[in-house]
This record gives sequence, C-alpha cells and structure tokens, in this order.
Amino acid sequence: MNKTALITGASGGIGLDLAELHASKGGDLVLIARSIEKLEEIKTKFEQQYKVRVHVIGKDLSEPRSAREIYDELKEKNISVDYLINNAGFGVFGMFAETDWEKELQMINLNITSLTHLTKLFIGDMIRNGGGKLMNVASTAAFQPGPLMAVYYASKAYVLSFSEAIGNELSGKPVTVTTLCPGPTVTGFQNAAKINESRMVKGRKLPTSKEVAEYGYNAMMKGKSVAVPGFLNSLLVFGVRFFPRSFIVKAARFVQEKR
Repeated sequence: MNKTALITGASGGIGLDLAELHASKGGDLVLIARSIEKLEEIKTKFEQQYKVRVHVIGKDLSEPRSAREIYDELKEKNISVDYLINNAGFGVFGMFAETDWEKELQMINLNITSLTHLTKLFIGDMIRNGGGKLMNVASTAAFQPGPLMAVYYASKAYVLSFSEAIGNELSGKPVTVTTLCPGPTVTGFQNAAKINESRMVKGRKLPTSKEVAEYGYNAMMKGKSVAVPGFLNSLLVFGVRFFPRSFIVKAARFVQEKR
C-alpha cells in the first residue's frame, strides 16, 4: 500500500493509533497537530519502524486560515492525499450560560469549520485523481442533543449530517465518505472536557483508542457510511429513534451529570 493518509489530531489518542495502523500497512502519512515536537518524535519512530514517509505540520486547526495553509503547503511540496481523516476535535463541559465563549468558538472552528474546509479542499483532488477515502470522526453524541455539552453535541451532529450528505453526492464516484461515531473511549478527551466524573464515564470499562481506530479504519477501507463501534453504542444509537425527543434530552442530561 503506497497511499498517503492525512490525519488531523495525530499526536495522541485515536488519531495516533490511526496513523500507526496506516503506517504498519505501508502507507505514507501527513500528520497534523498543534505540537510539532510530538509530531517529529512520531515521524522518526514511524519512518524507522515502518519504512514509510511521514510529513508533519504543526498547526492549530481552530485558526480560520489553517486548512488553506495545510493544503497550500502540500501542493507546494507536491504531496497528494489519498485518504483524509478529520479526527481532531475537543469538547467543553458545563452549562451553556456559564461556559467560556472563546473556548466554544475554538471548538466550533475545529470541529466544524476546519473539518469542512479540509474536506472541500481535498475532495476535489480525490475525484480528479480517480479515487480516495474520507473519514470524519463524529461521536455517538451526534445522534441526540447533549445538555451540559450542548455545543459539542451539536458540532458532532453537524459532522454526521454533513458527511452523510456529501457521501450521497459522491455516489457513483470513486470517493467514499465514512463517519466514525465512537462512544466514550480511553483518550485524553475526558480530561480535556472535564467529564471524568460523569455517569457516562466514571466506573465504566471503556474501549481503547486502538480498538476504535482499528474499527474505524476497517470501516473506511470498506467504504461504510456510518460506523458505530461497540454493540452497546450501536444499540443506544438505534434505540434513540423509538423514544420521544423530550425523553432523549433528559436521559442525555442524566448521563452527563456527576455520579
């Protein structure tokens, strides 16, 4: 496999595991994260261990111009992207009336704006080049409103809706779109979002980021539209359809609150 995958949020968690999985199969990488130091360490390790080419870009994707800057840099270096994996994202926990707007704006820019812009920039190239794969990482949060993480849940609903729509538009073309929707996973996300004490996380045995990465990568390779890892997560996502919206919102609030 000599395909190049661009992965955002690649310095840790699911993004790093996706990167290592792709490299282990002989694929080249473009890795994006804020910490260039971490990316350089990963680059050295992967190039030595897997004999692949790794290009790293230190970039804060909450900055409005970041997607265009990434695209222009790769064009200048004549690096073509076969697989685009929009994995970067974060959440903010708390009552919306009390949370920090600047932090939420950064989240919207990262979870929605940069994801959409990167997709816009690279998907045309994939079509012109005769094929490609796109995976956008959403969450089981995409399937219902989320009191105490209102903007995060809404941002993931956008990712799911957007991805399914463009996947339909690309029917008949050699480009597939997969939305990975994991539930709570062992990553740094819980610490960053400050939800370690919520019923959703505390006391539960969570899947590892490696397990989620393997599930998502395989789903992407098969061209699956929506990928929800884990039987319980799949059951919950399916069950949302059969309950009144008011009940779903209250249930989401319950699991978000501290034990």
